[in-house]
Amino acid sequence: MFKQAIGTVHANAVFSRRARVLGEAIRDLLPMGSSVLDVGTGDGTIARLWKAGRPDLRVEGIDVFVRPNPKIPVSVFDGRTLPFADGSFDIVTFVDVLHHADDARKLLHEAARVARKSVVIKDHYAENWLDDKTLALMDWVGNAPHGVALPYKYWSRSEWNQAFNDSGLSVDILQTRIPLYPLPLSLAFGRNLHFLARLQISG
Repeated sequence: MFKQAIGTVHANAVFSRRARVLGEAIRDLLPMGSSVLDVGTGDGTIARLWKAGRPDLRVEGIDVFVRPNPKIPVSVFDGRTLPFADGSFDIVTFVDVLHHADDARKLLHEAARVARKSVVIKDHYAENWLDDKTLALMDWVGNAPHGVALPYKYWSRSEWNQAFNDSGLSVDILQTRIPLYPLPLSLAFGRNLHFLARLQISG
């Protein structure tokens, strides 16, 4: 009951703004005519927004389970291996997904294999204990009501850069000022905790 109440408050106060902001920000990173695979798409709310005003995009999702009435086509996968041939999509996206994964490095390697052009990631930086605690709270509020796995594993900027390098990915565009929250929430939950990156396939 408590989790459901928290989920309702989060949906009303945060989720719609977050979806709109990320929908617009990521859409701007997608080249014309791209085919896009959104990994861990949930109900497809954010991915659907990419197609708003962009009929040139072809978007489909994949997740460990398919929610009722998804807003884009969604198929199931095991959470580790993307069931597609090499170079099946122009772009592979992860929106606040990799910190939930059992093996984020494996998924990054898979994304670099499946993407022809680039990988787009929205996730978090955790540089100290306060960042870890803040992100854990945000994670619980946003995801516990939906039964999402919460391993509370957050990487620093250097750990992300090492994972990108190990996967043959290089940063093309990096944004850290993403207006996900209104004042005063942005003072606590904005800061430099969030990043949005477009990564090129470099090898």
